[in-house]
Amino acid sequence: MIQNIAPRHLDNQYRNITPDAKDTIFFFEGNTVLASQNGDSITYPEYGDFIEKVKKASGTDVNETYDFIYLFCLTDKKIGEEPSQNDNEKKFFLALPKRKVQKGAFLGEMADSGIHAEYENIIEGYDFTGVNVFRNAKPKELAFAAITAYHLYGWYRDNRYCGRCGRLMFHGENERMMHCMDCKNTVYPKICPAVIVAVTDGDRILLTKYAGRTYRNYALIAGFTEIGETVEETVMREVYEEVGVHVKNLRYYKSQPWALSGSLLYGYFCELDGDDSIHLQEDELSVGKWFHADELDIEEDDVSLTREMICKFVNEHKTK
Repeated sequence: MIQNIAPRHLDNQYRNITPDAKDTIFFFEGNTVLASQNGDSITYPEYGDFIEKVKKASGTDVNETYDFIYLFCLTDKKIGEEPSQNDNEKKFFLALPKRKVQKGAFLGEMADSGIHAEYENIIEGYDFTGVNVFRNAKPKELAFAAITAYHLYGWYRDNRYCGRCGRLMFHGENERMMHCMDCKNTVYPKICPAVIVAVTDGDRILLTKYAGRTYRNYALIAGFTEIGETVEETVMREVYEEVGVHVKNLRYYKSQPWALSGSLLYGYFCELDGDDSIHLQEDELSVGKWFHADELDIEEDDVSLTREMICKFVNEHKTK
């Protein structure tokens, strides 16, 4: 999956530091990212290049117009190990325009560059492209870094002002949090729990297609956990709401951070319980269909939990 980047590791602990010339800058507008793309290979501006070209394009001091927030680093250091000079760190920062309200929502697979054609290039050699490119971008460790940066961008963008009293929020010095100096409200990054569900019936699996999205491949049933609901209850509710069938024998498989929707996905396998007739929730899905394992010719994409679960089922049940 996209987060499997060993031997590298994403160290996401906040540091109160400023960028160096060679540090990578992620700059988002809506659901686009400033990048240079050559096929599946994508590069992002370095801080030195970013400030030089912004000044050349606008004539302004970049530190007067942008805040640079430390995001995380890619490192060879394992979780829990003390840092050393051999960690081979690559640091990433978020560029946020000052005094500007930014629009946007988590659009996930709909966030292609064609939807966001209104955003104009601000520095030579780079263009805004939809964040859906993260799915296939190379190298993989940069794709995971970029998708995680997009998640944090959405949180920083939406928490500049206090939701309790409306005053300006300030970043904590020692941890990733926003703090209101007036009412003492404290806000930490938001992660939304959601489920990915493989509904099976012997050697059959229920596959779906989303309605109104640019992502056209078959997928599994998915949905967010509601307030006061267990993840297992989410599985049963989402399956019934989207395809109209009941399930039993829920079995947890794996989890995956999926920043395109700001979520943490919990993967479950479960079995059909009763009638197999499909009744689609048409505002969510365009297709819902049972497939025998032998009907499916599918390969791992090394990106999504959905694809891994489908491949696991097919490999365990195909006879040909």
